[in-house]
Amino acid sequence: MSTTFGSMKELREGKYVMIDGEPCRVVETSSSAPGKHGSAKMRVVAIGIFDSQKRALFGPADQDVEIPIIERKRGQIISVSGDTAQIMDMATYESFEITIPDDMKGEAQAGKEVDYMEWNARRMLTRVNK
Repeated sequence: MSTTFGSMKELREGKYVMIDGEPCRVVETSSSAPGKHGSAKMRVVAIGIFDSQKRALFGPADQDVEIPIIERKRGQIISVSGDTAQIMDMATYESFEITIPDDMKGEAQAGKEVDYMEWNARRMLTRVNK
């Protein structure tokens, strides 16, 4: 797995964190002040990148958390068949199939370049370039 470790207090909106083994994007953070006999606590709310599930993480602010290393790559659409597109990576020339999100179905056409995210052999289209 391509992950690293970081402190929970370093998490900000827009950063990534692993919750329940799923890479998520942080959408909200809140913390409490340290008490007389304890450390500051944090609450992190995040949405899964690949499944869009809302998840929460609670714990001390100095707790270590797993941070996924998500790669952003470029590819070209070779062909479109229903809800899937065959993509060729622009750097490695590897071909693979990927599901087209509903909001990109009208834009996805053969010959266009796309941006996609990859983590641990899971891929997701993020943008169709014009």
